[in-house]
Amino acid sequence: MQIAFLADPLDSFKIYKDSTFAMMREAARRGHRLFAFEQADMYVRDGRVVASVREITLTGEAHAWYRADAPVTLPLQQFDAVVMRKDPPFDSEYLYATHLLEHAERQGARVFNRPRALRDFNEKLAILRFPDFIAPTLVSSDAALIRDFLQEHGDIVLKPLDGMGGSGIFRLRPDDPNIGAILETQTLNGRVTLMAQRYLPAIKDGDKRVLLIAGKPVDWCLARIPKAGETRGNLAAGGTGVARPLSARDRDIAEALGPQLVAEGLLLVGLDVIGDTLTEVNVTSPTCFQEISAQSGIDVAALFIDALEAAI
Repeated sequence: MQIAFLADPLDSFKIYKDSTFAMMREAARRGHRLFAFEQADMYVRDGRVVASVREITLTGEAHAWYRADAPVTLPLQQFDAVVMRKDPPFDSEYLYATHLLEHAERQGARVFNRPRALRDFNEKLAILRFPDFIAPTLVSSDAALIRDFLQEHGDIVLKPLDGMGGSGIFRLRPDDPNIGAILETQTLNGRVTLMAQRYLPAIKDGDKRVLLIAGKPVDWCLARIPKAGETRGNLAAGGTGVARPLSARDRDIAEALGPQLVAEGLLLVGLDVIGDTLTEVNVTSPTCFQEISAQSGIDVAALFIDALEAAI
């Protein structure tokens, strides 16, 4: 197969932990040809969606980990698969990229995850589709409503809808002297919508990343345990990743959601679960392949490439 990865700059990869690199390495091991391009390399000319792509060869070295041929302009439909691995934030350029990728699909390109699903599944709001598995939740830009929610539940977490890596997340309690300032800042005085959720004490045992590949759960998850004095378990916020077998509840959630998500065109999804509660549905660029593989012995990248091959 010829596989084109739409990703961030290759020189920014930390290959010791990067899940996209793990996908590339496994695909190369199987003899597939690898190509890479960035969001700005994709454009429409004469009605066709094309990209300036570079064929890459993995070197096996830690630093100069790839060699790249000169760029060539090719229609996306020419590849057996286009794998969308651009990291958030989901900004206007990301949105436009999904529109171009969807147009490429109409011309015969096979894109994973599907562009329409990337647009439809905001990683915070998507949990509202699965009310049986979530904590009490409020979505609003109204500071008064958020204050009422805080008074009702006594301990809440406030999240921006477009954040990643734990950025912009606040834990609020009624005695916090900064409530007013936080709400004014986070909502931009009522102009920005936030998600508020009841605080889950089980975060002390980790924010679990449960991977779904082709609708089926990987048997181990990665529990991201907050560092001392932190509420957030995200690895980007200093959390420690500990791989664990899925609990019965983890598996129940994953098996309930899996068929629905794969039917939407989501080949790879990262569910976030705290205790017994679903908190996010990550679809843009789910990670934790290498951490789970290193600690569990499960070759997550092989499972993903198996699914990609089967989908073509």
